[in-house]
Amino acid sequence: MVNNFFQRVYAVVQRIPIGKVATYGLIAELLGTKDARRVGHALHANPDDSLTPCHRVVFSDGRLAPEYAFGGLNEQRRRLEREGISFTDTQNVDLRTCLWNPTLTAL
Repeated sequence: MVNNFFQRVYAVVQRIPIGKVATYGLIAELLGTKDARRVGHALHANPDDSLTPCHRVVFSDGRLAPEYAFGGLNEQRRRLEREGISFTDTQNVDLRTCLWNPTLTAL
C-alpha cells in the first residue's frame, strides 16, 4: 500500500515542468488525500532524483525543505535556481510566479 502511494507521488512530481514548483499540499490534493506529510515521506524516500525531481516540491508558503534528501536546503535552492526559479528571499520560492498549476484532467 505504501509503495503504491509513493509511486503515485513520484508520477505526479515527474509532471512538474522545469521552472515550476509544487507544494506538498498540492500534490496531496491531486492524489485525493490531505496528508501532505505523507507526500514528504515519499519524496524523502525517492530512489532516483534524476527521474523524480523532488527538488521542485516546497512547503505551502514557498519555503525550501530543510531536510531535502539530496544534499539539504542549499542544494535544493541551487537546483531550483539552475532551472530559473525566482525567490523572495534566501529560503522562499516566489510562488506567485513559479507555482505549477496542473489540471486534474492532465493527470
